[in-house]
This record gives sequence, structure tokens and C-alpha cells, in this order.
Amino acid sequence: MKQRDFHIQGLDCAEEVMALKRVVGPRVGGEDNLAFDILQGKMTVLADPQQVSDDQVLQAVRGSGLRGEPWVETAMRQPSRFWQRRGRFILAIASGVLLLLALTLHAVLAGSLLRTLSAEGIGLPEGVPLASVVLYLLSTVAGAWYIFPKAWAALKSLRPDMNLLMMIAVTGAMLIGEWFEAATVAFLFSVALLLESWSVGRARRAVESLLEGAPSVARLKRDGQEVEVDPQQVEVDAVFVVRPGEKFPLDGEVVTGHSGVNQAPITGESVPVAKQPGDAVYAGTINGDGLLEVRSTKPADQTTLSNIIRLVTQAQSRRAPSEQWVEKFARVYTPAVLALALVIFLVPPLLTDGAWSEWFYRALVLLVIACPCALVISTPVSIVAALTRSANQGVLVKGGLFMEAPAQLKAIAFDKTGTLTEGRPRVTQLIPLDGHSDGDLLMRAAALEAGSNHPLAQAVLAEAKRRGVAHPTAEAHQTIPGKGVTGRVDGKSYWLGSHRYAEERGQETPQVHEQLEALSDAGHSIVVVGTDDHICGLIALADRPRPEAREAIAALHRLGVQHIAMLTGDNYATARAIADELGIDQVHAELLPEDKVVAVERLVKQYHRVAMVGDGVNDAPALAAASLGIAMGAVGSDVAIETADIALMADDVAKLPWLIAHARRTLNIIRQNIALSLAIKVMFVFLTLFGLATLWAAIAADMGASLAVIFNGLRLLREGHTRKL
Repeated sequence: MKQRDFHIQGLDCAEEVMALKRVVGPRVGGEDNLAFDILQGKMTVLADPQQVSDDQVLQAVRGSGLRGEPWVETAMRQPSRFWQRRGRFILAIASGVLLLLALTLHAVLAGSLLRTLSAEGIGLPEGVPLASVVLYLLSTVAGAWYIFPKAWAALKSLRPDMNLLMMIAVTGAMLIGEWFEAATVAFLFSVALLLESWSVGRARRAVESLLEGAPSVARLKRDGQEVEVDPQQVEVDAVFVVRPGEKFPLDGEVVTGHSGVNQAPITGESVPVAKQPGDAVYAGTINGDGLLEVRSTKPADQTTLSNIIRLVTQAQSRRAPSEQWVEKFARVYTPAVLALALVIFLVPPLLTDGAWSEWFYRALVLLVIACPCALVISTPVSIVAALTRSANQGVLVKGGLFMEAPAQLKAIAFDKTGTLTEGRPRVTQLIPLDGHSDGDLLMRAAALEAGSNHPLAQAVLAEAKRRGVAHPTAEAHQTIPGKGVTGRVDGKSYWLGSHRYAEERGQETPQVHEQLEALSDAGHSIVVVGTDDHICGLIALADRPRPEAREAIAALHRLGVQHIAMLTGDNYATARAIADELGIDQVHAELLPEDKVVAVERLVKQYHRVAMVGDGVNDAPALAAASLGIAMGAVGSDVAIETADIALMADDVAKLPWLIAHARRTLNIIRQNIALSLAIKVMFVFLTLFGLATLWAAIAADMGASLAVIFNGLRLLREGHTRKL
């Protein structure tokens, strides 16, 4: 099924999303065939073009009171016309200026401002001058300009929303001669919508800031010359130059040069990462003090940075549970308010002979204060801010649906290799025997391992390089499959192999056997080096835990995560040694991928809210089985990003405690916003029933609530003060 995107003008709030779902949904086969990205003002239609054309979709959009056009892909969509960018602001200002002029003129023509202000508050006396009426009317029209088309669409479809509530209140106020009230309601509501649009724009600009690191020019190397071209024109495998202090225009692999690279825009790492030939670099990161020549590995639209931008902006289509609750609540709430307003208007005058005009006015006040604007916007603003802050920290959350989930985790299962450990063995101990030195042992092992791609061989060679031990390449080199290698070093025969190979050769003494068993029980892999008549020494290797892993596990326990497990295909002794060192509660070792799924399912059955943290490729089935899938090694692994719900871009498990704390802070702010919005509604309902509220005070309170929830939600864009984890 073909996916089609449309740009919807003025798509700034969940209320517009609900209106589009009601009108466009039936035309495209149901609401499930629609997805929305408020950040970019984008609507995605999944229906077959043969069933519904683009023109039919756009016609349906107009039926909701909005306007749309086919989507044109850009880095971040911005309105192209002046009126699209500034129209809402201009009309809000015009409405306010006209309201002030009308009030001033009314006061002057009425004789004095004091006579204009009644004892009830701001209530205009009867006999409003015609000039003031005209100005009030113009102020109302300017304030309601963007509201009326949506209200009319809601009325035609018999599906009331907050725009219809506002228009009924404004029209009713004019019918009973409350011109000042009508204009004030329209003006304040237009200001509330302007603030709403501004809040989404603020979040949009925060996402755009991710793009600032990607330069618009790449220095392509051609025939020994540097040619400046658009990164979009650079082909894969082309070589480009990045000077000291410049930003990388594309993902690539270093060909020549050495430098430290600031990868904070991608991974959130604050310390520069050393780069040398063969290392990967990413678009948007900042080169240090070395000149680098880089071979492009991805087109401009497929870089890691581009994927981050795409996934962050698409995340709005995967709504958080709080957003889903608010939307369902608003669907029932708005019609219920209309019914209650009708009861307030009809019942008291019929039962108590009350004044119709008085109860009609109270019904209008109820419609205004019941407007769910602050409630509807309370959650999306918070979620957008939280998602953007996470991306800036190198934590890529793939939607509001997964932004709240970390706050409720009761158990976490970790893969071992590459997740809790570095993913590559290192030499941890040299044990020379029979009079040999460390240098002798390492030189002979490196000579025998030269040219091998085996991880243990690479670790031995890396240790020799680190210690500055020079070594020849062994002559008469011969591999013994599954056991080891033999060869001649400086004219003498040597062998290198496993514990089992040493036993097979019959050269293992009881003392050596005891040492080998102790090292194996501690989780080490052992390389034995010997000659035809004796063992020269032992080299112990291990995949070491990440430096930050122990503190991260401790922080997770302090945050209240009840159970932390390790799932690995490695042997039990190695896994148990790592788990004891890190403080992990339970170990499941020697597992196949399907065994990991079973282990995760058991955890989910016991703890309900369980995260699986893995590399996103071999652990994909287990990631899917968990309540929340979190991928390590997302940088350079497109599969990890696509598989997991959340990706830790810096391979930093220390980001997990931060993520849980951030998710809890997000959830707290959402709850604060919902509680504040509902509390103000309830308070004004009671004030209305007792005749103590006015139209303008009601809309001012609603605008104040909208402003409060917006700024409260935007606090998530900054770190804020949190206690030490």
C-alpha cells in the first residue's frame, strides 16, 4: 500500500488531529489509515490511490476547516507564504488593538471610564455606541478568523469540538448585546491558539537544532584538488576532506589522518573520540585538531543524523498512553459540556422562573470555561519536549508511546557481549613460566598470531602493540582447526592453543592445570604458549565490563528496578563472573536466541513491565518479546534503530538510569498539566452555577491554564534539577 504525505496548514494541536480523523478517516478507509506529525504539520494517508485520490483527500481536509497540499520533502518543513507564517499573529494583534480602541471609544462616548465599568466587573452599559459596536465586531471577526471554518465544519458534521464551543459562546454573547464579552472571548482564544502554535514551533525549532551540525558544503577531493559541492551530490565511496574545527557533512570512514572528534550531536558523549584510519565518523559531528580525509559510506539522506531527525519527527504518530486517554476523554467531554450548557439554559428558568437572559449567559460562560484546549495540549507539548531532550542526550525514543514506558519498568534483561561488556576480549594477565619474561611470552604469541582475524589473536596483537613489543611473523605457520597454531620463531618451534590442546600434548603439569582451572572459573579465556618440551606461559583474556556498567546497574537498583538479569550465549562461569562484578541479580547463560525469548517471556509474566537491552540484531526476537526493546550500538547499525523502541546512540548503559528518571519526570509533568487543566474547569463550573463567573474571566482562566501547561511541558527541553541517581 502506497504511503502519501500531505502538509496541513495550522496543524498545531491534537484537536485538529481529531477533526481530521473524523472527516478524512471515513474517506480513506478508517482512522487507522491516517498518521500525523504535528511537528512538521504532516498527515500521512495509507489508503490506495486507486480508492481515494489526492484531490479527494484534500477536499476532505477542507471539510474539517483546514487546508492542505501534497507534501514536498525538505529538511524541516516551514510555511512558505508570509500569511501562513504571520497570519495568526497579525490577526491576534489586530483583534487586541481593535478591542482596546472599542473599549476606549465606548468609555469616552459614555462620559467616563468609571461609568463604563459596572459594579459587576467589566460589564458595558446598555446603549453601546454604534462606532464601538463596529470596532467590537471587527475585533471579534479578527479573533475568530481561524476558528470559524473549523467550527462550521464541526457543526455540519454534528461532531462538536472546542472551536464550535467558542463560536457558540461568541455568537450568543453578541445576540444578547454583550459586545465587549464577545470580542474579549474571541481575542483571548486567538491568543491561546497563538501560544499553542508557538509551543509547537518551539519544539520544532529544538528538533531543527539537531540539523545545525550538518554543513551545507562538502569538500570533495577530485584529481588532487578540493571542490566544494552540496553534500546531496556526494556519491558513496567518494573521498572528502574535513579540516580542523569543521563539521562532517556525511557519514564515512577515515582514510588518512588522526584527530579527536566531538560526537555529542549524535551520541551525547561529552569527551572527544579519537579517530584514525578505518574508524567511522558521522554527519554533524565536529572534527578536532587534525585534518581528515574521509570516504563517504552513506548518501546524505541516509546518514545517522538524517535517521535521527526522521525518527524524532515521525515519533508523533506513535502517541503516548496519556495522549490517547486525553483524546478519548475529549471526544466524550465536549458533547457532554454542550448538553450540560443546554440544561443550565433551560431547566432553571422553567423550574424557578429565573431570567432567561441570566441563565443563557451562564450557559455561555460554561461553554467557554469547558473548552478543552489546555487539557488537549497538555500532553503533546510535554511529549514533544521530552522526545527532543532525549535525542539531544543521545537517546533516540521512537515515539510518545515509548516515552512513558521506562517510567514503569520493574525488571530489565541485558545481553552481555557488547551491551554490559565492551564486546571484544582484552589481555588481562600474562603468566610467564619456566624462566620466561612477559616480553618473551607476548612476542612469541604475537608472532604466532600475526595475520589472524580471530578475536583472541587480535587481542594478543593489540596488547603487544600497546606494550611496544616488536615481533616477527612466524615461519612454517600451520593452523590446527579448533585447537591452535604452530610455527617457527627465531628458528625454534612453538605452539599456541587452548587448555584442551595443552592437555592433548601431554605437557600440562598439575600446577599449570590448577592455574588454568582457576582462570577459567573466573571467566577468562586462556591462550597457552609452549615449545616441544615445556610450556612457556599463559595469557588470560576476558571481555571486560564497560567502565560505566557497574554504576549504571547500581543506579537502576536505586531507582526501584526490582530485578536485573543477564541473558547470554556465553558459558556460565564467564557470565557469572561478569554478573558478580556488576551486581546483577540473575544470570541465564548458554542461551540460543529462542531461549532468550523464553527467558524474557517469563520475566514479563512475573514483573509485567520488562525491558530487554541488546544489540538489536541477534537479540531482535527477545527485544520484540519484552515490554520495551532498547538497542545498544545504534550508531552504524540501521537494524538496531529499526528493531528497537529506544536506541542508545552512544552505546552508554549509563543513559538507562537517566532515561528512566527522564521518563518519570515527563509522566509527572503530564499529570500536573492534566490535573491543573481539570481543576480550573471544575472550579469555574461551580462559579458559573452560582453566577460568579464572566465570559472574559472564563476565557482568561482557560488561556492562563494553556500558558501554564505549555511552559510546564517545555521545561522538559532542559535538564532541570534532579537528585543524584
